[in-house]
Parts: sequence; C-alpha cells; structure tokens
Amino acid sequence: MKVGFVGLGKLGKDAAEVIAEHYEVSGYDIRRVPNIQISKIEAKLEDCVKGKDIVFIAVPTAHHPDYDGRYATSHLPPRDFDYSIAVNVTKEVDSYVDKNTLIVMISTMLPGTVRREIAPLIQNGRFIYNPYLIAQGTVKWDMHNPEMIMIGTEDGSETGDAKLLADFYQPMLEKETRIEIGTWEEVESMKIFYNTFITAKLCLVNMIQDAAMAIGNMNVDKVTDALKRSTDRIMGPKYMKAGLGDGGGCHPRDNIALRSFAEKHNFGYDLFDAIMKAREEQAHNMAKYFEKIGISKDTPCVILGAGFKPGVDQLEGSPSILVGYYLEKLGYSVTYDKEQLSSGIYGTTAPPVVKPSAYLLGWPEHFHDYPFISGSTVVDPWRLMPLKNGVKVYHYGNTRPSSL
Repeated sequence: MKVGFVGLGKLGKDAAEVIAEHYEVSGYDIRRVPNIQISKIEAKLEDCVKGKDIVFIAVPTAHHPDYDGRYATSHLPPRDFDYSIAVNVTKEVDSYVDKNTLIVMISTMLPGTVRREIAPLIQNGRFIYNPYLIAQGTVKWDMHNPEMIMIGTEDGSETGDAKLLADFYQPMLEKETRIEIGTWEEVESMKIFYNTFITAKLCLVNMIQDAAMAIGNMNVDKVTDALKRSTDRIMGPKYMKAGLGDGGGCHPRDNIALRSFAEKHNFGYDLFDAIMKAREEQAHNMAKYFEKIGISKDTPCVILGAGFKPGVDQLEGSPSILVGYYLEKLGYSVTYDKEQLSSGIYGTTAPPVVKPSAYLLGWPEHFHDYPFISGSTVVDPWRLMPLKNGVKVYHYGNTRPSSL
C-alpha cells in the first residue's frame, strides 16, 4: 500500500515514521524536515499524493498566538481555530488524486467543521476524518498503543473505507485496540471533548489544592490519592496529581475554541470558559503565594522548566509560563532558565541569577540537583523536592502543620 503524508511537524513527523515501519510512505512539508525515517520526502505536494492509496493530512488548525494557553485568555472574546491551512491543503490534495485515493484528515476541528468546511472540497478522492490521540514526547508510543482509533464517515457507516482504515492500522498496534466509528460530528466531538475532559479533571484536582491552601491542616495528595482509587464511580488514576495546570498545544486551546462553539450554538452557559478561568485563577493563586510567604518584589523570580511537560521543548500552553505571567502582573521580575527556553533540556544548568532568588519548579524531578543559591526560596507545586540546607522549600498544596 502506498501512502502520502502531508504535514511533518511536531506530531506528523513521528506519526509518519510509525506508518513507514509497515508501509511505503512519501512525505511532504513546506519546511525542511531533518532526519526523518520514511521512504521518501517529496519536494512537491503533487508528487507526495498522486497515485497513493491513502493520503494523510496532518496540518495545523492553529489558534491566534494570544490564545495558546501560556497566557491568560479568559478575558478575550471566544475564537475558533483557523482552518485556512487545512482548507487550502485539502483542496490542493484533492486536485491531484482520483477515486482510488482515500484522503484522511487527522487535524483537530470543532464539531460541524468537517461537514461545513472540509468535506465539500472533496470532489475527486474519497474522504475519512480520523483524528489521533497522540501527544508530544510520546507520539510513537501513542501510535502503537492508542486508547482508541476514531474514524468518522459521512453517515457513520462502519463498512467500506472505515473498515479499510481500521485494517490499515492493525500491523502497528501492540495491543488490542477499540475502534470507534461515527459520523464526522461524532468523531470531531470524541477528539475535542476527550481533551477538554483532561483539562477539567486537572482543574478539579487543582481546586482541591486551592482548598488545602485556604483552610490549612491538609495535604492535597492525601485527598487526591483517595479519590483516584475510587474507580467504581468517578475516575481512573491519571491526571490525579495536583500541581500546575493542563498544558500543551492541544488541551487548553481546545477548551478555548469550545467557548466559541458554546456561544455560536447558544448553549446558555459556557462551561469551557469556566474551565479556562479556573486554570488561570489557579495559576494566579500560585503566583500570589509568593507574596503570602513574604517574597519581596526585589527578589528575582526564576521559573525552572518552561516547557509544557518534562522532556518536551514546546512552550505552547506552558502552565509554568502562565504562573510567570501572573508573577509579572504582581510586580515581580521573572526570568526563565535560558537553556530551558532554547533547547528544552531538563537537567542541571547554571543559574540565570547570582543572588538569592525565588524559584518555581515547573518539573521538580528534573531539578533536585540544581545549584540553588543559599538563602533562596523554592516553591514546589508537585511536593516532590526534598528539603535542602540553606534553601527554604515550600510544598505548595500541603498545609499540614508538620510540613510548614
């Protein structure tokens, strides 16, 4: 089977490489893609897609930069994704193919977008909507071990191209995987509400953290550990560690975009706005904690771990940068470990300042050996940093008297 893969960016490159382990894959991207392990990189889109059995489109459905989640957005008007790249690429791909080619769109879209914006562009090829549950840093593992494979057809038909695509993935899977087939709208909703459930879950556990900080005599981990073992009715164990908010290039922005969806369809309420407001206020509360423990405005504040999660150098939706944003609003001077910002390397690096400072640990497990200057203060929202001589360590979220 011959495959074309259009869009070899943050997620597409690794996804294409997994597919290339089993099929002949030609790739195309408007930018140079170094060190990619697929059959061939084409210089022209036409050469990538013409004569292929399946063509995957993995292009950005971007938000305006102000809406990516690393800064506050709840005060901004609701705004949908920008589908212009997806529209233009779909139109061009379709112009080069015929009915022997199945065009598969994997980019995230709000419910109703495929039927309104994408499907009408398909005049020559055939079409499936097939978003992925993959995350930066674990794309290849996610491709081999997906929680589910979502396949959207015009009427929810489970035969024909839906079965063809389900069979296509079987050689890649390392475990038995459920296939969820539905209409385009149903599958759009499966993908985007999956992400917003995660954001809501993290906001809920961080709300318990806020309660711990407000009333005292309470370690948030004691509560969330009890809840995450309550699997009969309410949850599984993932995303049950209070700390920083949800991050990345998908989850916050999906909730932000769903604000426009709720407004457009006149729900009469906007839970997504409330979720994003909670995420922002939880970051704001963490910033205000620096004032509460007596950190002077003259003390440099340093954020360690600016990427949105460990081992990833992407800053989109970074929850630690969001705390830094609120620290600046409160009048603090905030710096970020320069190596973190430029390379995403999560290890011991030279401090960006040379006097006692106040540190926020974005990902503390990577900074246990960091050369903190004596007299500094460390705020650890994950409660993992061991106590250190000459350094005050605050485990944010644990207000038990023995821990103060």
